[in-house]
Amino acid sequence: MPPASPSSSSGTNASDSGANASDSGANAPAPGATALLERAEHVEAPLVLDTEPPRTLRFRDHFALWMNLGVSLIGFSTAATVLGAPGSELSLAAAVTAITIGTAVGTAMLAVAALIGARTGAPAMANLRGLFGTRLSYLPTVLNIVQCIGWGVFELLTISAGAQTVAHTTGYRWLFVLLAGALTTALTIWPLGSIAVLRRFVAGAVAVAMVYFTVQLGRQGVPDPGAGNWHGFLGATDAMIAVSVSFVPLAADYTRHSRTPRSAFWGSFSGYTVAQVWCYVLGLMALLQSDGDPNRIFDSFLGVWAGWLFLLVLVLRETDQSFANVYSTAMSVQNLLPKVDRRVLSGAIGVLITVLALQIDEFTDTYYGFLGLIGSVFVPLLAVLVVDYFLGAGRRGWNLSADAPSRWLMLLPWALGFAVYQFIAPTKVAGWWTDFWTSAQEALHFTPQEWTSASLFAFLVPALATWALTPLGRRAVRG
Repeated sequence: MPPASPSSSSGTNASDSGANASDSGANAPAPGATALLERAEHVEAPLVLDTEPPRTLRFRDHFALWMNLGVSLIGFSTAATVLGAPGSELSLAAAVTAITIGTAVGTAMLAVAALIGARTGAPAMANLRGLFGTRLSYLPTVLNIVQCIGWGVFELLTISAGAQTVAHTTGYRWLFVLLAGALTTALTIWPLGSIAVLRRFVAGAVAVAMVYFTVQLGRQGVPDPGAGNWHGFLGATDAMIAVSVSFVPLAADYTRHSRTPRSAFWGSFSGYTVAQVWCYVLGLMALLQSDGDPNRIFDSFLGVWAGWLFLLVLVLRETDQSFANVYSTAMSVQNLLPKVDRRVLSGAIGVLITVLALQIDEFTDTYYGFLGLIGSVFVPLLAVLVVDYFLGAGRRGWNLSADAPSRWLMLLPWALGFAVYQFIAPTKVAGWWTDFWTSAQEALHFTPQEWTSASLFAFLVPALATWALTPLGRRAVRG
């Protein structure tokens, strides 16, 4: 049975909290059958797209997965973007508040995408068949493939750099990349088993490392260079929203295996929110103790007793980030090639990002901007997805089959939201691109203010536009 046939309802699987599939996804254990439920934990994800996914993930599985994804070496160093430029830093209170509010808002968006995946049982990009139709869903799918591969390469480079820091060496980069790539690929071959390992072993070790660093750095005192300054608070909040939303196009790839939509929503929201807030606050503490230099942030961790050991835990844990990017790339490719074995796709993609990481020393600012440009398409896309699912055609049941008809009308609010995002905060990918949007601002006499959040406006505008088009969309679906 496909994960979502033409007759599947948007609420499919929402009420069957105890329905866990066997290898083929056809058999559900009888109520109270504890042994079968325990065996279901070892059932792996389907090999092809048109197989019903096993429903084995509970709240604690989601919490552990998203807690691990919320902690990252990148998060520690990018805490500098929240604090602000030297000489105009936010106060510590303002920075922590921005981290908390921005993470909560962005993770709420992430949790809604996770909820939809738990209800439909389809991967993230396959869900877009219901929104756009199968052929039109290929456009965001290709963008997500490029984005995930790019971030997968970046994660291997980050892991390698972290390992070199722990080992106090500038050599053997190629070896660390190969080891990280091999571990990443192995995790993607057994995704549900990997999530179980994260819950049982890794999450606890990460929590211990985070507690240890928090206590040790806290004992040394945290300076407040921007005491009393809240100027730039909304910009920092917007940056935190963008970080959380970056996982939106990946969420359903994992929550499609959830036993209930409720556990998917609350597990992803609580796990990611707690972890990311903690990660960025700890990053601020380390940054402020390294004279505000993000390149020396890990010196703060290594400066405490046995810091190298706990930093090693965080470096090894970083492979769950590369795992998420590689596995979601495979899931996205399956929207284009639904009959290809996901293990073949995962293995090939794992090799690809490893080879690319061996060839690339570091990412340029242009490539960072390119990834940011791609990422900006998913904030308005989520708005269109959510409104159409809960208020539009999704209420009667999306058509997620291979022949789902194109819904051209849904491209309009998505494009509008993307334009709003770039109009408020042009992505710096090329001079001509920035000049175009700057000229548009000047022509309309618009000057971005602190309250003009690119993420929030790029969500609200397409959401309202989609809601306005809902009657037309319903008639088109009925037709």
